[in-house]
Amino acid sequence: MNWWRTLSRQETTNSRVVAVLALTILTLLVTIFLPPVADSELAGGAAIAIVILGLSWLTGWSGQISLGNSGFMAVGAYAAGIWAHHHASTPLIFTLVLALVAGGLSGLVIAIPSTRLRGPYLAGMTLAFSAAVTPLAQNFTSVTGGEGGIFLNSLVTPKWFEHLFHGANASINANAQWTADLAVVVAGVMFFFMANLFHSRAGRSMRLVRDNDVAAELMGVHLARTRTMAFVVSAAFAGVGGALYSLLEASVRPETFPLTLSITLLTLMVLGGIGTLSGAVIGGIIFSFSANLVAHVNSLTGVNPTSNLGANMQGIIFGVLLIVTMIFAPRGIVSLSSPLRRLWRARRPLSVTQEVQ
Repeated sequence: MNWWRTLSRQETTNSRVVAVLALTILTLLVTIFLPPVADSELAGGAAIAIVILGLSWLTGWSGQISLGNSGFMAVGAYAAGIWAHHHASTPLIFTLVLALVAGGLSGLVIAIPSTRLRGPYLAGMTLAFSAAVTPLAQNFTSVTGGEGGIFLNSLVTPKWFEHLFHGANASINANAQWTADLAVVVAGVMFFFMANLFHSRAGRSMRLVRDNDVAAELMGVHLARTRTMAFVVSAAFAGVGGALYSLLEASVRPETFPLTLSITLLTLMVLGGIGTLSGAVIGGIIFSFSANLVAHVNSLTGVNPTSNLGANMQGIIFGVLLIVTMIFAPRGIVSLSSPLRRLWRARRPLSVTQEVQ
Protein backbone atom coordinates (compact mmCIF):
# COMPACT_ATOMS: atom_id res chain seq x y z
CA MET A 1 0.00 0.00 0.00
CA ASN A 2 2.89 2.38 -0.69
CA TRP A 3 0.86 4.31 -3.27
CA TRP A 4 -1.81 5.06 -0.62
CA ARG A 5 0.72 6.45 1.85
CA THR A 6 2.24 8.58 -0.89
CA LEU A 7 -1.20 9.84 -1.85
CA SER A 8 -1.74 10.97 1.74
CA ARG A 9 1.69 12.58 2.28
CA GLN A 10 2.33 14.05 -1.18
CA GLU A 11 6.09 14.29 -0.70
CA THR A 12 7.47 15.15 -4.14
CA THR A 13 6.13 15.93 -7.58
CA ASN A 14 7.24 12.56 -8.97
CA SER A 15 5.74 10.61 -6.09
CA ARG A 16 2.44 12.45 -6.47
CA VAL A 17 2.34 11.60 -10.16
CA VAL A 18 3.09 7.96 -9.43
CA ALA A 19 0.52 7.82 -6.60
CA VAL A 20 -2.35 9.28 -8.64
CA LEU A 21 -1.41 7.22 -11.69
CA ALA A 22 -1.23 4.01 -9.63
CA LEU A 23 -4.62 4.64 -8.04
CA THR A 24 -6.18 5.44 -11.43
CA ILE A 25 -4.77 2.30 -13.08
CA LEU A 26 -5.80 0.14 -10.13
CA THR A 27 -9.36 1.48 -10.30
CA LEU A 28 -9.50 0.92 -14.06
CA LEU A 29 -8.48 -2.70 -13.49
CA VAL A 30 -11.18 -3.07 -10.84
CA THR A 31 -13.88 -1.93 -13.27
CA ILE A 32 -13.12 -4.96 -15.46
CA PHE A 33 -14.33 -7.35 -12.77
CA LEU A 34 -17.29 -5.34 -11.45
CA PRO A 35 -20.86 -5.96 -12.64
CA PRO A 36 -22.53 -3.19 -14.69
CA VAL A 37 -24.46 -1.80 -11.72
CA ALA A 38 -21.31 -1.52 -9.60
CA ASP A 39 -19.47 0.15 -12.50
CA SER A 40 -22.22 2.75 -12.75
CA GLU A 41 -22.08 3.38 -9.01
CA LEU A 42 -18.30 3.70 -9.14
CA ALA A 43 -18.57 6.25 -11.97
CA GLY A 44 -20.95 8.37 -9.89
CA GLY A 45 -18.61 8.11 -6.92
CA ALA A 46 -15.69 9.33 -9.06
CA ALA A 47 -17.68 12.42 -10.05
CA ILE A 48 -18.62 13.13 -6.43
CA ALA A 49 -14.99 12.60 -5.33
CA ILE A 50 -13.98 15.52 -7.59
CA VAL A 51 -16.50 17.76 -5.82
CA ILE A 52 -15.35 16.59 -2.38
CA LEU A 53 -11.75 17.30 -3.37
CA GLY A 54 -12.61 20.89 -4.28
CA LEU A 55 -14.52 21.32 -1.02
CA SER A 56 -11.57 19.84 0.88
CA TRP A 57 -9.30 22.45 -0.71
CA LEU A 58 -11.64 25.25 0.39
CA THR A 59 -12.31 24.02 3.92
CA GLY A 60 -9.21 22.04 4.78
CA TRP A 61 -6.61 24.35 3.25
CA SER A 62 -8.15 27.82 3.44
CA GLY A 63 -10.40 27.33 6.48
CA GLN A 64 -13.59 28.53 4.76
CA ILE A 65 -16.86 26.64 5.19
CA SER A 66 -19.16 26.31 2.20
CA LEU A 67 -22.64 24.85 2.00
CA GLY A 68 -23.11 25.89 -1.60
CA ASN A 69 -21.24 23.22 -3.52
CA SER A 70 -24.44 21.61 -4.78
CA GLY A 71 -25.22 24.97 -6.34
CA PHE A 72 -21.80 25.10 -8.01
CA MET A 73 -22.38 21.55 -9.23
CA ALA A 74 -25.68 22.65 -10.77
CA VAL A 75 -24.04 25.60 -12.53
CA GLY A 76 -21.42 23.36 -14.10
CA ALA A 77 -23.98 20.70 -14.97
CA TYR A 78 -26.35 23.14 -16.67
CA ALA A 79 -23.53 24.87 -18.54
CA ALA A 80 -22.33 21.52 -19.88
CA GLY A 81 -25.87 20.22 -20.41
CA ILE A 82 -27.12 23.22 -22.37
CA TRP A 83 -24.05 23.21 -24.58
CA ALA A 84 -24.09 19.42 -25.13
CA HIS A 85 -27.82 19.50 -25.89
CA HIS A 86 -27.28 21.90 -28.80
CA HIS A 87 -23.81 20.66 -29.81
CA ALA A 88 -23.91 16.89 -29.41
CA SER A 89 -20.74 16.34 -31.41
CA THR A 90 -18.59 18.51 -29.13
CA PRO A 91 -15.64 16.59 -27.59
CA LEU A 92 -16.14 15.68 -23.95
CA ILE A 93 -13.01 17.52 -22.84
CA PHE A 94 -14.39 20.81 -24.18
CA THR A 95 -17.71 20.24 -22.40
CA LEU A 96 -15.93 19.60 -19.10
CA VAL A 97 -13.68 22.64 -19.55
CA LEU A 98 -16.81 24.72 -20.14
CA ALA A 99 -18.27 23.37 -16.89
CA LEU A 100 -15.01 24.15 -15.09
CA VAL A 101 -15.07 27.76 -16.30
CA ALA A 102 -18.76 28.18 -15.46
CA GLY A 103 -18.27 26.77 -11.97
CA GLY A 104 -15.20 28.95 -11.39
CA LEU A 105 -17.04 32.11 -12.49
CA SER A 106 -19.96 31.35 -10.19
CA GLY A 107 -17.46 30.84 -7.36
CA LEU A 108 -15.91 34.20 -8.19
CA VAL A 109 -19.32 35.90 -8.01
CA ILE A 110 -19.90 34.44 -4.54
CA ALA A 111 -16.33 34.94 -3.31
CA ILE A 112 -16.00 38.68 -4.03
CA PRO A 113 -18.68 39.83 -1.54
CA SER A 114 -17.87 37.10 0.99
CA THR A 115 -14.12 37.56 1.50
CA ARG A 116 -14.72 39.33 4.82
CA LEU A 117 -17.24 36.80 6.11
CA ARG A 118 -16.30 34.03 8.53
CA GLY A 119 -17.81 30.92 10.07
CA PRO A 120 -21.62 30.73 10.11
CA TYR A 121 -22.01 33.97 8.14
CA LEU A 122 -20.02 32.57 5.21
CA ALA A 123 -21.83 29.24 5.46
CA GLY A 124 -25.17 31.06 5.47
CA MET A 125 -24.33 33.01 2.34
CA THR A 126 -23.23 29.93 0.40
CA LEU A 127 -26.31 28.08 1.66
CA ALA A 128 -28.51 30.86 0.29
CA PHE A 129 -26.78 30.59 -3.07
CA SER A 130 -27.32 26.83 -3.17
CA ALA A 131 -30.99 27.27 -2.26
CA ALA A 132 -31.49 29.83 -5.05
CA VAL A 133 -30.06 27.74 -7.91
CA THR A 134 -32.85 25.17 -8.08
CA PRO A 135 -35.75 27.69 -8.28
CA LEU A 136 -33.87 29.61 -10.96
CA ALA A 137 -33.40 26.44 -12.99
CA GLN A 138 -37.10 25.63 -12.66
CA ASN A 139 -38.25 29.08 -13.80
CA PHE A 140 -36.04 29.57 -16.88
CA THR A 141 -37.83 26.82 -18.78
CA SER A 142 -36.73 27.90 -22.25
CA VAL A 143 -33.06 27.48 -21.33
CA THR A 144 -32.92 24.85 -18.59
CA GLY A 145 -35.97 22.77 -19.49
CA GLY A 146 -37.71 23.62 -16.20
CA GLU A 147 -38.62 20.76 -13.89
CA GLY A 148 -38.24 18.25 -16.72
CA GLY A 149 -34.60 19.24 -17.20
CA ILE A 150 -32.39 18.49 -20.19
CA PHE A 151 -31.81 14.99 -21.52
CA LEU A 152 -28.34 14.20 -22.77
CA ASN A 153 -26.71 11.49 -24.85
CA SER A 154 -23.08 12.61 -24.92
CA LEU A 155 -21.31 9.57 -23.46
CA VAL A 156 -21.51 7.22 -26.43
CA THR A 157 -19.46 4.03 -26.15
CA PRO A 158 -17.04 3.67 -29.09
CA LYS A 159 -17.54 0.72 -31.42
CA TRP A 160 -14.00 -0.58 -30.87
CA PHE A 161 -14.70 -0.80 -27.14
CA GLU A 162 -17.99 -2.64 -27.66
CA HIS A 163 -16.20 -5.25 -29.77
CA LEU A 164 -14.16 -6.23 -26.69
CA PHE A 165 -17.30 -7.68 -25.09
CA HIS A 166 -19.25 -10.78 -26.04
CA GLY A 167 -22.42 -12.47 -24.87
CA ALA A 168 -26.04 -11.56 -24.38
CA ASN A 169 -25.31 -8.51 -22.23
CA ALA A 170 -22.27 -7.32 -24.15
CA SER A 171 -23.74 -3.89 -24.91
CA ILE A 172 -24.78 -3.27 -21.30
CA ASN A 173 -21.40 -4.36 -19.94
CA ALA A 174 -19.52 -2.25 -22.48
CA ASN A 175 -21.55 0.90 -21.75
CA ALA A 176 -21.20 0.52 -17.99
CA GLN A 177 -17.45 -0.09 -18.07
CA TRP A 178 -16.80 2.67 -20.61
CA THR A 179 -18.57 5.31 -18.51
CA ALA A 180 -16.83 4.05 -15.36
CA ASP A 181 -13.40 4.16 -17.02
CA LEU A 182 -14.12 7.62 -18.42
CA ALA A 183 -15.17 8.96 -15.01
CA VAL A 184 -12.12 7.42 -13.33
CA VAL A 185 -9.74 8.98 -15.87
CA VAL A 186 -11.34 12.43 -15.48
CA ALA A 187 -11.13 12.08 -11.69
CA GLY A 188 -7.47 11.02 -11.97
CA VAL A 189 -6.64 14.15 -13.98
CA MET A 190 -8.41 16.40 -11.47
CA PHE A 191 -6.69 14.68 -8.55
CA PHE A 192 -3.32 15.15 -10.23
CA PHE A 193 -3.87 18.90 -10.59
CA MET A 194 -5.08 19.23 -7.02
CA ALA A 195 -2.13 17.19 -5.68
CA ASN A 196 0.24 19.71 -7.20
CA LEU A 197 -1.91 22.65 -6.16
CA PHE A 198 -1.80 21.50 -2.53
CA HIS A 199 1.98 21.94 -2.45
CA SER A 200 2.29 24.93 -4.72
CA ARG A 201 2.97 28.48 -3.58
CA ALA A 202 -0.78 29.10 -3.58
CA GLY A 203 -1.31 26.10 -1.32
CA ARG A 204 1.29 27.30 1.16
CA SER A 205 -0.29 30.76 1.19
CA MET A 206 -3.67 29.17 1.75
CA ARG A 207 -2.48 27.24 4.79
CA LEU A 208 -0.86 30.35 6.24
CA VAL A 209 -4.09 32.31 5.87
CA ARG A 210 -6.00 29.45 7.49
CA ASP A 211 -3.66 29.22 10.49
CA ASN A 212 -3.01 32.92 11.09
CA ASP A 213 -4.35 35.55 8.72
CA VAL A 214 -2.53 38.38 10.54
CA ALA A 215 0.84 36.68 10.11
CA ALA A 216 -0.03 35.88 6.50
CA GLU A 217 -0.76 39.53 5.77
CA LEU A 218 2.48 40.62 7.43
CA MET A 219 4.34 38.20 5.17
CA GLY A 220 2.83 39.78 2.07
CA VAL A 221 -0.05 37.41 1.39
CA HIS A 222 -3.08 39.18 -0.07
CA LEU A 223 -5.92 37.83 2.08
CA ALA A 224 -8.87 38.72 -0.13
CA ARG A 225 -7.15 37.45 -3.27
CA THR A 226 -6.13 34.18 -1.61
CA ARG A 227 -9.59 33.49 -0.22
CA THR A 228 -11.18 34.37 -3.54
CA MET A 229 -8.88 31.96 -5.35
CA ALA A 230 -9.84 29.20 -2.91
CA PHE A 231 -13.51 29.71 -3.72
CA VAL A 232 -12.89 29.83 -7.47
CA VAL A 233 -10.89 26.58 -7.46
CA SER A 234 -13.41 24.80 -5.24
CA ALA A 235 -16.34 25.93 -7.39
CA ALA A 236 -14.50 24.96 -10.58
CA PHE A 237 -13.97 21.42 -9.27
CA ALA A 238 -17.62 21.29 -8.23
CA GLY A 239 -18.62 22.40 -11.73
CA VAL A 240 -16.61 19.60 -13.34
CA GLY A 241 -17.97 17.03 -10.88
CA GLY A 242 -21.54 18.21 -11.43
CA ALA A 243 -21.17 18.13 -15.22
CA LEU A 244 -19.65 14.64 -15.15
CA TYR A 245 -22.35 13.38 -12.80
CA SER A 246 -25.10 14.74 -15.07
CA LEU A 247 -23.49 13.28 -18.18
CA LEU A 248 -23.40 9.92 -16.44
CA GLU A 249 -27.07 10.29 -15.51
CA ALA A 250 -27.84 11.38 -19.12
CA SER A 251 -29.88 14.32 -17.84
CA VAL A 252 -29.69 17.61 -15.96
CA ARG A 253 -32.60 18.14 -13.60
CA PRO A 254 -33.14 20.53 -10.67
CA GLU A 255 -33.89 17.70 -8.23
CA THR A 256 -30.44 16.21 -8.89
CA PHE A 257 -28.86 19.07 -6.89
CA PRO A 258 -31.00 19.58 -3.78
CA LEU A 259 -29.94 21.62 -0.80
CA THR A 260 -29.31 18.45 1.19
CA LEU A 261 -26.59 17.45 -1.28
CA SER A 262 -24.35 20.25 0.04
CA ILE A 263 -24.68 18.84 3.55
CA THR A 264 -23.99 15.33 2.25
CA LEU A 265 -20.82 16.54 0.51
CA LEU A 266 -19.62 18.22 3.71
CA THR A 267 -20.34 15.04 5.67
CA LEU A 268 -18.45 12.86 3.19
CA MET A 269 -15.47 15.22 3.30
CA VAL A 270 -15.31 15.00 7.10
CA LEU A 271 -15.76 11.22 7.02
CA GLY A 272 -12.89 10.74 4.59
CA GLY A 273 -10.52 13.33 6.01
CA ILE A 274 -10.41 17.08 5.47
CA GLY A 275 -7.60 18.45 3.35
CA THR A 276 -6.33 15.15 1.92
CA LEU A 277 -6.53 13.50 -1.48
CA SER A 278 -7.20 10.08 -0.02
CA GLY A 279 -10.00 11.51 2.12
CA ALA A 280 -11.79 12.62 -1.06
CA VAL A 281 -11.31 9.12 -2.51
CA ILE A 282 -12.85 7.57 0.60
CA GLY A 283 -15.76 10.01 0.47
CA GLY A 284 -16.41 9.11 -3.16
CA ILE A 285 -16.31 5.38 -2.37
CA ILE A 286 -18.79 5.82 0.49
CA PHE A 287 -21.13 7.74 -1.81
CA SER A 288 -20.74 5.13 -4.57
CA PHE A 289 -22.07 2.26 -2.54
CA SER A 290 -24.31 4.15 -0.10
CA ALA A 291 -27.42 3.06 -2.04
CA ASN A 292 -26.51 -0.62 -1.50
CA LEU A 293 -25.85 0.07 2.18
CA VAL A 294 -29.21 1.81 2.57
CA ALA A 295 -31.02 -1.07 0.86
CA HIS A 296 -29.21 -3.59 3.09
CA VAL A 297 -30.08 -1.68 6.27
CA ASN A 298 -33.73 -1.33 5.22
CA SER A 299 -33.85 -5.07 4.52
CA LEU A 300 -32.30 -6.00 7.89
CA THR A 301 -34.52 -3.63 9.89
CA GLY A 302 -37.69 -4.32 7.89
CA VAL A 303 -38.15 -0.64 7.09
CA ASN A 304 -40.27 0.14 4.05
CA PRO A 305 -38.04 2.05 1.56
CA THR A 306 -41.01 4.20 0.49
CA SER A 307 -41.83 5.25 4.06
CA ASN A 308 -40.63 8.49 5.60
CA LEU A 309 -37.99 6.64 7.63
CA GLY A 310 -36.81 4.62 4.64
CA ALA A 311 -36.56 7.70 2.44
CA ASN A 312 -34.30 9.38 5.00
CA MET A 313 -32.24 6.30 5.82
CA GLN A 314 -29.17 7.57 3.93
CA GLY A 315 -29.03 10.70 6.09
CA ILE A 316 -29.43 8.61 9.23
CA ILE A 317 -26.61 6.23 8.23
CA PHE A 318 -24.31 9.13 7.32
CA GLY A 319 -25.10 10.76 10.67
CA VAL A 320 -24.24 7.60 12.60
CA LEU A 321 -21.03 7.14 10.58
CA LEU A 322 -20.07 10.75 11.26
CA ILE A 323 -20.58 10.37 15.02
CA VAL A 324 -18.59 7.13 15.16
CA THR A 325 -15.81 8.63 13.01
CA MET A 326 -15.55 11.73 15.18
CA ILE A 327 -15.21 9.55 18.29
CA PHE A 328 -12.60 7.11 17.00
CA ALA A 329 -10.94 9.07 14.16
CA PRO A 330 -11.49 12.84 14.59
CA ARG A 331 -9.37 13.59 11.51
CA GLY A 332 -11.35 11.23 9.31
CA ILE A 333 -11.08 7.64 8.16
CA VAL A 334 -7.79 8.41 6.41
CA SER A 335 -6.15 9.01 9.80
CA LEU A 336 -6.71 5.34 10.71
CA SER A 337 -3.85 4.40 8.37
CA SER A 338 -1.25 5.75 10.84
CA PRO A 339 -2.07 3.52 13.86
CA LEU A 340 -2.60 0.53 11.56
CA ARG A 341 0.81 1.13 9.99
CA ARG A 342 2.45 1.42 13.42
CA LEU A 343 0.74 -1.80 14.52
CA TRP A 344 1.97 -3.60 11.41
CA ARG A 345 5.53 -2.41 11.96
CA ALA A 346 5.39 -3.47 15.62
CA ARG A 347 4.20 -6.98 14.74
CA ARG A 348 6.73 -7.68 11.98
CA PRO A 349 9.80 -8.18 14.26
CA LEU A 350 7.74 -10.48 16.48
CA SER A 351 6.69 -12.67 13.59
CA VAL A 352 10.27 -12.90 12.32
CA THR A 353 11.50 -13.94 15.78
CA GLN A 354 8.82 -16.61 16.03
CA GLU A 355 9.84 -18.02 12.63
CA VAL A 356 13.47 -18.25 13.74
CA GLN A 357 12.47 -20.07 16.91
